[in-house]
Amino acid sequence: MAVPPVEGVAGGGTAYGWNDGGLNVSNPLKGSIDPAEVPTADLVHVWCLPSTANVGPQEVPRNLEPVNLLAARNERESVQLAIRPKVSWSGSSVAGVVQVQCCDLCSASGDRLIVGQSLKLRRVVPILGVPDALVPLDLPISQISLQPGETTAVWVSIDVPNEQPPGLYEGEIIINATKADTESSSQCLGKAEKHQLFTELRNCLDALEPIDGKPLDEVVERVKSSTTSLRKVLLSSSFSEFFSDNGPVDMMDEDAISNLSVRVKLSLTVWDFIIPTTPSLPAVFGISDTVIEDRFGVGHGSSEWYDALEQHFKWLLQYRISPYFCRWGDSMRVLTYTSPWPADHPKSDEYFSDPRLAAYAVPHSPVVSCNDAAKDYLQKEIEILRTKSHWKKAYFYLWDEPLNMEQYESLCNMASEVHAYAPDARVLTTYYCGPSDAPLAPTPFEAFLKVPKFLRPHTQIYCTSEWVFGNREDLVKDVISELHPENGEEWWTYVCMGPSDPHPNWHLGMRGTQHRAVMWRVWKEGGTGFLYWGANCYEKATVPSAEIRFRRGLPPGDGVLYYPGEVFSSSKQPVASLRLERILSGLQDFEYLKLYASRYGKEEALTLLEKTGVYLGPERYTHEHMAIDIMRGEIFSSCRSCS
Repeated sequence: MAVPPVEGVAGGGTAYGWNDGGLNVSNPLKGSIDPAEVPTADLVHVWCLPSTANVGPQEVPRNLEPVNLLAARNERESVQLAIRPKVSWSGSSVAGVVQVQCCDLCSASGDRLIVGQSLKLRRVVPILGVPDALVPLDLPISQISLQPGETTAVWVSIDVPNEQPPGLYEGEIIINATKADTESSSQCLGKAEKHQLFTELRNCLDALEPIDGKPLDEVVERVKSSTTSLRKVLLSSSFSEFFSDNGPVDMMDEDAISNLSVRVKLSLTVWDFIIPTTPSLPAVFGISDTVIEDRFGVGHGSSEWYDALEQHFKWLLQYRISPYFCRWGDSMRVLTYTSPWPADHPKSDEYFSDPRLAAYAVPHSPVVSCNDAAKDYLQKEIEILRTKSHWKKAYFYLWDEPLNMEQYESLCNMASEVHAYAPDARVLTTYYCGPSDAPLAPTPFEAFLKVPKFLRPHTQIYCTSEWVFGNREDLVKDVISELHPENGEEWWTYVCMGPSDPHPNWHLGMRGTQHRAVMWRVWKEGGTGFLYWGANCYEKATVPSAEIRFRRGLPPGDGVLYYPGEVFSSSKQPVASLRLERILSGLQDFEYLKLYASRYGKEEALTLLEKTGVYLGPERYTHEHMAIDIMRGEIFSSCRSCS
């Protein structure tokens, strides 16, 4: 037996296994590195991870395998692409720059999922050191700077339109190492070239826009003129890189000339099930209007204020969320409203009629001060809304977590006023305990169970904290048994500061499956709605680009599910968190389970949820993504022929 190496002999370090013959490299790199002459696979590791993975800077490389995804129509499915440098080649503070290029996904019949519309890329950016913010990347080509010794993640999402034909869609994402100073042609254009292109394109638009009522021969002449101008623009030197001797070539074909790229194969099976446009589960999420007013400098009730609220409202609808705006008063009294406009304004009808909206909050008092007294205002609003077909979506959220008799009585008085004008109105109340100064029962949990009896008939939606149940899922039946669904009473749930790890919640740093499991829990327990107190409730700031700081006293991420775009770039579009994407995935899982239950019964669906190991209880759910794919695949196999 050979004598073990001794530390300090032969140059040192031999005791740790480092010796001249230990490194096996198929294509050893020598001297300076030109990424245009070296296979990208020799410069970077590239591999794929599921959407539930938290990909940190020290994520260990894995083998690159083709990506196979499954999605219904009107569903978003996501995967992550991880890139880590093997060496540095830029000669600067970064390890190097990679160019990421994607193409449409195509089916054998010629149908496409188009880049920029269906397929989008976002860079995963850490918040407090935890991967969370998803910052949009340029499409179809973007450049990413890699840091030495760190893994960078790219979030790839595919939105399947309602009308997309089912089938297998295939494409690829191409990664090329490049020089740090390489930029796209659009970034290199000088001011004069930009102005010339702008003028040419504007002239085309000017020629084509005023054609209504024009004679046919004049319209034809205008189209010919515009075609000539557009061809001139495309043939300009600005776009020369996309042309060959035989005319224009596709970017993907041009790149295929080289075998230096890393190619990530992407396949998506689209099946015939259509995720309902109107969510089966009303998920109502709060947006703080005061946070918007402070950070973006918009005065309450100004035209800029209405625009800002509308942007946030419409942006959140894509996540199967029914947003409401809110501001807190004394003792947790809360003013909530989905539309900032009065009920008789066309915008309110537009908001409330949107099929993507499952529920809307009606304010108890004016959102913007007006001449009418508050009582007259409420009566007028209710009278208008009750004539509308969307009235069934309406609810009144008047008080957040009442704690004592005074607060409970105030809530009941406000609810009585609402019901005086609309006996069929739904009042929603969040709570986790009975009144502390007038116990309803000997123990806290028994008092909690008696709240419906205490609040009846002033509340119709009893919205309880999941924290109350701990790991005792069996206690849910005790809550449900206290309700009268035959009289229109509903049971909703919510999470906030609690429950804490390991229970499902949306705090920063929790597992990806833990985020997604919130909606699995709702489905299993039988709740008919869900509430989340705040999606943008970070610390006050007066500049849009100010650093995001979570509120003191709250777990990191609690109350913050998206960020201002200005923090990361010049974009004014909100930036989603990983957690918000996982909420969407959970809500889509809810629709899958509902479909399966409609075919085979709730008990069979519960059996599927448990036998696949996806979710058994608040402390027993999968930590691995594979179980999710197995469950979804089983639903696909069982329901595709009858959906």
